[in-house]
Amino acid sequence: MAYEVAAKAAVGAPDVLGDCPFTQRVLLTLEEKKVPHKVHLINLSEKPQWFLEVNPEGKVPVVKFDDKWVSDSDVLVGILEEKHPEPSLAPPPEFASVGSKIFGAFFKFLKSKDPSDGSEQALLDELKALDEHLKAHGPYIAGEKITSVDLSLAPKLYHLDVALGHFKKWTVPASLTHFHKYKELLFSRESFQKTRPTKEHVIAGWEPKVNA
Repeated sequence: MAYEVAAKAAVGAPDVLGDCPFTQRVLLTLEEKKVPHKVHLINLSEKPQWFLEVNPEGKVPVVKFDDKWVSDSDVLVGILEEKHPEPSLAPPPEFASVGSKIFGAFFKFLKSKDPSDGSEQALLDELKALDEHLKAHGPYIAGEKITSVDLSLAPKLYHLDVALGHFKKWTVPASLTHFHKYKELLFSRESFQKTRPTKEHVIAGWEPKVNA
């Protein structure tokens, strides 16, 4: 039986998968584990009644397990690992938080209007740390095998690429070669190709936050 997944629909395109990186993380997990699933696209500006009834907070992603809708991508990935242990996506504990500060640093730099506030350097420091980690342990965070840490990072790195390229005309320095190889590895996976939002929808998703 296929799991039901409620996912964000694209802004202005209710029939297209939206730009939520946490939703994509859950979909990547389902794809990598080859677990059958059915996606319900939710227009977040006009949430359907059935969705609010089963999920009063109205958050995405949510997945239905045994007649109960569960939210929070961390929780969902944990449940999927438990219910479908093969192939294992559990990372070694010491690598579980690698790259975890990148998304926050990206968001701060994206919103920054002051070039001297240190937000660009803070992001570069996080990316350099990831590059160093990959140099020692790559090609993925935990070596040869993809894990849930990679599946959490992949959508965030895609948003970083698209949003900073569009709003700041900024790209990750070419000198971070291990980072760039890693990104290509992630983005070329079949699971990523199948669950990736369009660049236009990523830009549309960030527009109100950048101009807030």
